[in-house]
Amino acid sequence: MITIENLTKYYGKNRAVNNISFTINDNEILGFLGPNGAGKSTTMNMIAGYLPMTDGKVTIFGSDITKDPVKAKLNMGYLPEIPPVYPEMKVTEYLSFCAGIKRIPLGKRKEEIARVMSLLKIEDVKGKLIRNLSKGYRQRVGFAQALLGDPKFIILDEPTVGLDPNQVVEVRKLIKSLKKDHCVIFSSHILSEVSEVCDRVVIINKGDIRAIDTIENLESRFSTSLSLHIKVKGQKSKVASIIETTDGIKEILSIDDEGSEIYSFTVQLDGNADEIQDKLMNELIKNHIRIMEIFTEKPNLESVFIELINKPVQKSKLSDLLDEIVPEDESSADDDSEADDDEKEDN
Repeated sequence: MITIENLTKYYGKNRAVNNISFTINDNEILGFLGPNGAGKSTTMNMIAGYLPMTDGKVTIFGSDITKDPVKAKLNMGYLPEIPPVYPEMKVTEYLSFCAGIKRIPLGKRKEEIARVMSLLKIEDVKGKLIRNLSKGYRQRVGFAQALLGDPKFIILDEPTVGLDPNQVVEVRKLIKSLKKDHCVIFSSHILSEVSEVCDRVVIINKGDIRAIDTIENLESRFSTSLSLHIKVKGQKSKVASIIETTDGIKEILSIDDEGSEIYSFTVQLDGNADEIQDKLMNELIKNHIRIMEIFTEKPNLESVFIELINKPVQKSKLSDLLDEIVPEDESSADDDSEADDDEKEDN
């Protein structure tokens, strides 16, 4: 198991990661999500021991990444957002170099390099200079080095960037297969990809964790945000009036004019979707409105993600509030005032 406790990172006075904690279980793929600038890469760099933390603790299978980095990193493979490849090396030279850094015994290196090249399907470029490879191949070479030595913990930051559709499918299958013998933290902006391969997700924004849960639980938690899409032929104002007066319709979110008196409505529901849909259809049919299309859109990871990152953070720590509202000079003035009071009491 990997444990991250109260991890914090400051760049000067700017706080990039704010006291976050979570675990990565054995045989689990944990999705790590957030918008650009959320603190994802900073967090993964700290977990990997590549970037020093301001505060907190990371434990890799019992080894503290700060106190015992060599032992911790022997259990870790890391593919950062920009693959750490050397363009002047050939693929096999680079992988041999990485195998040496990972302390793989000389007698096993050739076999291990062949194994990871087969997994990433890069045997056909093994003799080429890395600088002459496409972005997709460089990405796969970087992934291969992360798997060298068969580490139990693997960090993948945007592993499918630059891959063509066929390569993406292959790499996703590989990531899913890693779950059998490894634990994986996996970051991606492609939310459908995360839904396909991950067991749980951590959603982070502006250095704060917004959610930690399974995808199914998150989607269920936001199930009250159901939307109904309906395309009709008829008078817009009449249709809108029927929709607004139907029980269970919370509000009309949008109306698209498609021409020839055809309109597409998106409405937010508040209640049982099937019952509300049946009521609305009956009312429209009674009023001779032709229904061309109707379907309910349930929350998915994308809609949950958007709602969570746009939700204001509720401050829970008094110290955080005081840090933000008490300037340093006022704090000093308060200290001086307390000192004066103490002197008066002494006198």
